Amino acid sequence: MTGGSRGIGAAICRRLAKLGFAVLVNYARSADAAESVVAEIRAEGGIAAAAQGDVGCNEDRQRLLAAALREFGRLDVLVNNAGITSVGRRDILEATEESWDAVLDTNLKGPFFLSQIAAKEMIHLIRAGIIPEGYIINISSISAFAVSTNRGDYCISKSAIGMMTKLFAQRLADERIFVHEVCPGVIESDMTAPVKEKYDRLIAEGLWPIRRWGSPEDVASAVGAIVSGTFSFSTGNCFLVDGGFHVRTL
Repeated sequence: MTGGSRGIGAAICRRLAKLGFAVLVNYARSADAAESVVAEIRAEGGIAAAAQGDVGCNEDRQRLLAAALREFGRLDVLVNNAGITSVGRRDILEATEESWDAVLDTNLKGPFFLSQIAAKEMIHLIRAGIIPEGYIINISSISAFAVSTNRGDYCISKSAIGMMTKLFAQRLADERIFVHEVCPGVIESDMTAPVKEKYDRLIAEGLWPIRRWGSPEDVASAVGAIVSGTFSFSTGNCFLVDGGFHVRTL
């Protein structure tokens, strides 16, 4: 579970643990937050461990996979959740290559190549009879289709996750590895805290049909349903957890 120390990631970690999965809580910098999630899971009788790593770095991706296998001996589910927003939120006419590289490394390159090495390991485990099937779940955003001209690199990275999901879904279906995208709307979290007043107003005005903030638990519920086998004849889907934001109304 990448980016598992807080917000959506922490909620998904807790949900997976309740479903009986052993959880590797990845973090980039928030060691205390990750250990807190681990402690909470263990207090509830679950199995968890924390592992530091920057998904944008090849060596760290390899280390995270090794840590999961060392701690638990298997890999059933990969959730690509780690992500950062556009650095400085600059207008696209003022956007910088430095922000582009940072955002795309974390939000797209990292998930792509982590999925690659995780899929290879899952194939090995399935063929060896150690796991019955595998899941890769990519956490995207409504920014995949709703433009923000001050976050161009972020929007592009999330849009590309949709195609990445389809590519891996097609390639891995015969291997019994199912790949899905979960697309949250406006979720109450550290990332949205600075714009709370703005979204409070938009919610009241009915920008999306279900007039409330989304919660990290809403997203975790979708992930839990997928890995529980609820959608056993599905792959390559985009599950919108956005309060109906995608419904356009005249």
